[in-house]
Amino acid sequence: MAGQKSDWEIRSRSEQCAQCQAPFADNEAFMSRLVYDENDGYGREDYCQSCWSQVAAEPALSRWQSVFRLPPPPPPETVKRESAESLLRKLVAGDEVETHANTVYILAVMLERRRLLVEKDVQFREDGLKVRIYEYRKTNETFVIPDPQLKLAELEHVQAEVVAMLAQGGA
Repeated sequence: MAGQKSDWEIRSRSEQCAQCQAPFADNEAFMSRLVYDENDGYGREDYCQSCWSQVAAEPALSRWQSVFRLPPPPPPETVKRESAESLLRKLVAGDEVETHANTVYILAVMLERRRLLVEKDVQFREDGLKVRIYEYRKTNETFVIPDPQLKLAELEHVQAEVVAMLAQGGA
C-alpha cells in the first residue's frame, strides 16, 4: 500500500471524453463509470455518447448518465481591485485626502474588505478627528486615512461618487 494513492481519491467529472478526448459541450449527455484498478484504486471515467458504445460492455462497479453543464462565468467585478487601489494611491499621494475624505475612506474600506489593507490602529487627533492606520499587505506600506464618520444616509451618495470616479479612471 505504500506509495499508493488512497482508494477514495476519485476525481470529479471530466470536461472531455476519456476515449476520444473531445471536450463535452454545454448540456451534452455523457456516460460515467466507476472502475477499480489494483494499482490506481478507484477511478472515474467519463465518455461521450458515441464512445460509450465501445466501452459499455467492459466491467465497472457503477455506471450512470449525466448532463455536462459549463460552470457559470465569474460575475464581473463592479470595481476592479487595481482601480480602487490606484485611485486611493492617487488621492493620498496628491494630497487630496481632505478634499476627497469620504471617497478616500470608502476606497480604504473596500480594499480592507478585499483583504488588501489591514487596519493596524485607530487614533484621535487633538482636533477630535478619528484617523485609521492601514497597512498594505503586499508591501507593508502604511496609509493614514481620516475617518469622516459617515452617516448611513450619506453612504449611497459617496458610493455613487466613488463608482463615478473609478469609471472615469480616477479623474
